[in-house]
Amino acid sequence: MRTTLGALALSLMIVAGLHAADAEMYGLKKGTPEIKSAGPLAFAPDGVLLVGDPKSAAVFAIATGEKPGAPEKAKFEITSLREKLAKATGGSPADLNIADLAVNPETGTAYLSVAAGGKPTLVKIDADQNITAVALKDVPFAQVELSDAPADELSGEGRRRRNLRNESITDLAYADGQVIVTGLAAGEGASAVRSVPFPFTTGDQLSRIEIFHAAHGRDEDYAAIRTFVPFNIGGEPHVLAGFTCTPLVKFPVKQLQSQEKVKGTTVAELGNRNQPLDMIVYEKDGKTFLLSANSARGVMKISTEDLEREEGLTKPVRGGGTAGQSFETISDWEGVVQLAKLNDAQAVVITQGADDSWTLKSIDLP
Repeated sequence: MRTTLGALALSLMIVAGLHAADAEMYGLKKGTPEIKSAGPLAFAPDGVLLVGDPKSAAVFAIATGEKPGAPEKAKFEITSLREKLAKATGGSPADLNIADLAVNPETGTAYLSVAAGGKPTLVKIDADQNITAVALKDVPFAQVELSDAPADELSGEGRRRRNLRNESITDLAYADGQVIVTGLAAGEGASAVRSVPFPFTTGDQLSRIEIFHAAHGRDEDYAAIRTFVPFNIGGEPHVLAGFTCTPLVKFPVKQLQSQEKVKGTTVAELGNRNQPLDMIVYEKDGKTFLLSANSARGVMKISTEDLEREEGLTKPVRGGGTAGQSFETISDWEGVVQLAKLNDAQAVVITQGADDSWTLKSIDLP
């Protein structure tokens, strides 16, 4: 699901025959990663797959073994995806859930994190559209456990009662030597952003965050970022994040790396009763756009012009209205539930039909 934070040298070419010295250099050792829940996915350089495991409150880095290919030539058109994933994972179509979709930018291979009857599985779809479960036995990998994760138990009252551990990781991305992780932490002011140097030689650095939620008309520090992209604004690295109901907020990375509590700048309110599902950044006709898939408001093509301005939204936006960054809704991108960048000209999406069927396809960026 994504530019800047530290210094990483990560270079893995193939699983079979991977030099032991290289694996040790990057902190990867052969073994079997014990993933309890398959959550957000992202790629580090050289085909290293990052897997967020909310149940374990841990991030895994796994060598995929892929050689560089031609992502610009990748094409996808897979109907009946639910049934084909069930066949690949050994699960039942009715019990499947897709947590995330990511594309190896060096090969164009699509990866999915899937829960099949409650069992976490990683699935890859190659350029020939073969669908296979990723074997995780005796693969080079590393993992890091997150600090101050919520307890793995139900909390809250009434309709708000839930297990906050399931939101310990809501999204992640690699950016210039760091893995950025969003989600919830334990305690008050639970909304958090973590950064982890890679290789995983040290633990994470946690910063709790606060935003002005225009649709609610108040400051909030308890709702997790749902999806984000690393993004340079005015020459400085930022996290550009989407929250439920639907503020878009920027956070300077320097502050996230140095402060225990950071208040972001709300640059847009994109409408209430909605949750952002996935975001990507791309360039077209000399301009940079943010593309956001949403639960109730379709796919939005959002302008990134003037993001460097210091002032943000500070007044309520009521009645489901919008404010801040301009955008257009891409009307012919219907039913998108997963979104990832395939190459400079195309994205890969998973769409869900009225009958709950899934289709995975590549599509030209708008």
